[in-house]
Amino acid sequence: MITVASLAPYLGGALVLGGVAVAASRRRELLIRWCAWAVGVPLVTAAFWWGRPGTAVLALVVGVIAVLEFGGLVGLGRADQVVLAAAVVSVVLAAWLAPGQVVRVAGVGALAVAAVPLLAGDAEHGLRRLGAGLLGLAWLSLPAALVPLGASALALFVAVSIADIVAYFAGRRLGGPRLSPLSPAKRWSGTLAGAAAGLAVLAVLSSLSWPMAIAVAVGGPAGDLLESMVKRGVRTKDAGRWLPGSGGLLDRIDSLLVALAVLLVLR
Repeated sequence: MITVASLAPYLGGALVLGGVAVAASRRRELLIRWCAWAVGVPLVTAAFWWGRPGTAVLALVVGVIAVLEFGGLVGLGRADQVVLAAAVVSVVLAAWLAPGQVVRVAGVGALAVAAVPLLAGDAEHGLRRLGAGLLGLAWLSLPAALVPLGASALALFVAVSIADIVAYFAGRRLGGPRLSPLSPAKRWSGTLAGAAAGLAVLAVLSSLSWPMAIAVAVGGPAGDLLESMVKRGVRTKDAGRWLPGSGGLLDRIDSLLVALAVLLVLR
């Protein structure tokens, strides 16, 4: 059975090897990204090491930040963002404290999100606010899956991250047909190479199973395209600007979120 303790040496080794590669490349943007990873990976690992309370706290922080970024992207007002954040927090807490009530809590959250534009009587923008709020609830509540999945979610995070990196560089090197008009820079060649790399990582981590494989190979790219669709719809390049070299948090976890959803469904 995979544990956080068994994953920690691999994470540390990957950081060291990545640091060596970045130093050899002498590219400033890669160095900035590596520094962000060097801070973030130990914090994430520590949260998982703490167990369910740690992953719940991590999911709460990620969920609230993601809501703020998403709300800014799609132009949700303060009331919409507050209610959406409260709904996401409630789903995460339910996943931790009352797993059997997650669906019910999510349903109540959806009603609360829908009530905001309805009570405001917003005939002009109400439909847009309603759609954005429900999408946000379904999408940004997915960090709650970290709580029941535990170390499997950490292994998924590693595999999806490596797959993203390989897909980016392989696509630029190999070229070929575009993956989707939603993301013209991405190529099928890169996506397939990234999927192969992700599956190899799962095998090394002793986490390879058909649900995990589909989550990485299908869910990861789908998550990236989902955020691309949202950003293209509002003509924005990044979800935020506060994360060094990476834009916003959503720009880093978009693939992971849908991969988590796929894994939950298949498990």
